[in-house]
Amino acid sequence: MFVNQKDKFILETHVAYLNGAYMSPLLKSVIEVGQEAVLGKGQPYKMDVDDFFKIPTTLKKNFARLVDIPDYQNVAIIPAVSYGIATVANNIQLERGDEILIVEGQFPSQVYSWLRLAQKYGGKLVIVDAPKAFLQRGQKWNEAILAAISSKTVVVSLPHVHWADGTLFDLKAIRAKTKLHGAKLIIDGTQSLGALPFSVREYEPDALITAGYKWLLGPYATGLAYYHDSFNDGLPIEENWINRKGSEDFGQLVNYQPDYQPKSGRFSVGESSNFTLNPMLNKAIEQLIHWQPSKIQNYCLQITKDAIQELQAIGCFIEEEAFRSSHLFGIYLPKHIPMNALKEKLQSRGIFVSYRGDAVRVSPNVYNSWDDLERLVQVFKSF
Repeated sequence: MFVNQKDKFILETHVAYLNGAYMSPLLKSVIEVGQEAVLGKGQPYKMDVDDFFKIPTTLKKNFARLVDIPDYQNVAIIPAVSYGIATVANNIQLERGDEILIVEGQFPSQVYSWLRLAQKYGGKLVIVDAPKAFLQRGQKWNEAILAAISSKTVVVSLPHVHWADGTLFDLKAIRAKTKLHGAKLIIDGTQSLGALPFSVREYEPDALITAGYKWLLGPYATGLAYYHDSFNDGLPIEENWINRKGSEDFGQLVNYQPDYQPKSGRFSVGESSNFTLNPMLNKAIEQLIHWQPSKIQNYCLQITKDAIQELQAIGCFIEEEAFRSSHLFGIYLPKHIPMNALKEKLQSRGIFVSYRGDAVRVSPNVYNSWDDLERLVQVFKSF
């Protein structure tokens, strides 16, 4: 049985941190690895050439294991989701009138590259709006996405769960429809990977891109991307030395190479060896592999189900279980609960959540307990 893991973090005992979708706390073990890495830079003569390649390779292999990628060489190290999306957009050409499909309220880093691509070729950015009514909202939103995919669709780019309220998108059905029309499926896993099971073999995305500082429990300015073999001959958005063939031989670097490292090795950011951040992210992913995202998701389900029922009973709308995640969900307020007053009460009682649009975004993880959620509920019931 999976149990609370708060002792592995440095969270204060009086704090109910229900805000992992904003930024995860670092594990004690990850902090320790980071401290060791920083100290290591103080004695650079102890760093070997192999260190430039060994740490990134280990990180890629562990990420591939976490999300079931057949070949770790399809993984690139990136600094942010925007970098990963820009890489995909850099390798797609449109015809006039072609469509790129996204959903309403997507995080900006997923959107701006698609806007530029559409403008460049005379394409169209199609935004599938969320239903205005709450009744069967998640189901109807998924149906609208499927209906919007057509012969004009070249790219469908969306998250596994919506970052604002945790709405779950049916990637299997969406993947089937994109295949029918020859469209690429680009997934942002930032708000799901690490807490929600994901398999590249199962969902078959053309690209899977994620930041590392949320549910992967890693440091800021880290990220990882999977690119399908169809991108193997693509162009990176920057040219750096370490992504070229033979870069392991420092003595031959001035013999400039036209060829890149295998597969997605060409797409990693410059200085991707990152001797401080990579070991931290790798340590966090090792812990997630041990815990297993399926067990994390189930744990979040168990500690939230009573609270969700209580909140629904006082008039709050929370998406039905089949169409939302358990680690991230939005609470839409009834009229008798004023948002500003709610914010003040939650903050004063050491309960940390986020506010996205009209939703109170709650995002628990393994460091939370049933008691944390009950504290949240009592604030809502005080109105």
